[in-house]
Amino acid sequence: MRALQAAAGVDAGDTAWMLAATALVLLMTPALGLFYAGLVREKNTLNTFMMCVAALSVATICFALVGYSLAFDGDGSLVGGLGHVFLQGVGFEPRDGTTIPHLLFFAFQTTFCIITTALVSGAVVERMRFGPFLIFAALWSILVYSVLAHWAFGGGWLQAGGTLDFAGGIPVEMGSGFSALAAALVVGARKDYGRQALLPHNAMYVLVGAGLLWFGWFGFNGGSGFGANDASVLAFVNTLLTPAAALLVWFVLDLLRGRQVTAIGAATAIIVGCVAITPAGGFISPGWALVLGGLAALPSYAVIVWRTRTRVDETLDVLAAHGIAGLTGIVFIGVVAQMSWNGVSDGLLYGNAEQLGSQLLAVLAAPAYAFGATYALLRIIGAFTALRGPDRDEAVGMDIIHHGEEAYVRGEGAILITPEGSVEDELAAVGPGSR
Repeated sequence: MRALQAAAGVDAGDTAWMLAATALVLLMTPALGLFYAGLVREKNTLNTFMMCVAALSVATICFALVGYSLAFDGDGSLVGGLGHVFLQGVGFEPRDGTTIPHLLFFAFQTTFCIITTALVSGAVVERMRFGPFLIFAALWSILVYSVLAHWAFGGGWLQAGGTLDFAGGIPVEMGSGFSALAAALVVGARKDYGRQALLPHNAMYVLVGAGLLWFGWFGFNGGSGFGANDASVLAFVNTLLTPAAALLVWFVLDLLRGRQVTAIGAATAIIVGCVAITPAGGFISPGWALVLGGLAALPSYAVIVWRTRTRVDETLDVLAAHGIAGLTGIVFIGVVAQMSWNGVSDGLLYGNAEQLGSQLLAVLAAPAYAFGATYALLRIIGAFTALRGPDRDEAVGMDIIHHGEEAYVRGEGAILITPEGSVEDELAAVGPGSR
């Protein structure tokens, strides 16, 4: 087969880095599955991981067919055009404004859509039916993620108005966080929520998942410079510094509140730090990146503490870890962005108050759209099919009910599926919320 020649304007070094960055971001979705799976009860381990696996397929296909075009074709104010539907016009020529093939630009952006769709699942694990989730994931990736991506960095109204978002604070972080809140409210709380402790079953999964997510985030943020360039280097370094600072401050908060440093808290802190630097990675200095990590830990920690005292069963705290941390990063840009670091605009502390105004507009508009659109979407889906099964399904566990498998081999008392499809188990012995 004749080797394809690099298109004019394509840089081999930039392309090599972006191939690696794309692979790193794709790794983040199974890493998220591991992180999420450790946070739920044993009987829901596989189902939780499978929701992330589902995003690998559903979000990829939907984004390729129409979502990418809505996000990145044209410069319409609210949504892109249909010029790239079914990947029309997406080939080996460089994407406008980059030195990498358009196909590679598409692949990189697709990995963002995948993990954002998977993130939202954290709000409804342990009770949402798998079938309706697949429908939701498909529609959400097109109607919510793609629209927000267009607003932020596809030529939409926020980007045109001067809002800065380096790697997805608007569509990925605030988009997932506030969509998660809406999803939790529509689907409702788990049947045992507030009546007994619903504890993570494997803290080691959570820590390993968080570590792999941090590793992948170097591609997520470092790749958003779209080449082996200064912006990518700055974002790469800041992605090292901000989570480290968030982790240290989280240790202090844990010690002050409970005199113990928890593994779940440490893993959450890593995510909060990575999220906070996502929108700001290429726009602020390394010194300010350290400050951001410490500051971002405070509101996210507070929201987690507050949420557990309410009836809002947003199961895995996507709002706090992603929505609030992402919001913090977006606002922080407006205060400390520096021309010397980003070549775009200064922030408030460097004489440009208008930049803070642009950032504040984003933190009002994006969460409102994400929450409202997700709420409406789930209500519509729920009008045609039940979003969750009966209490008995939750008692047995989503793994057996929806997949006919379990994460761990058990001895006596294992739950079985009969040829007729019924579940046989002594539910009284199992008890609510067990395993």
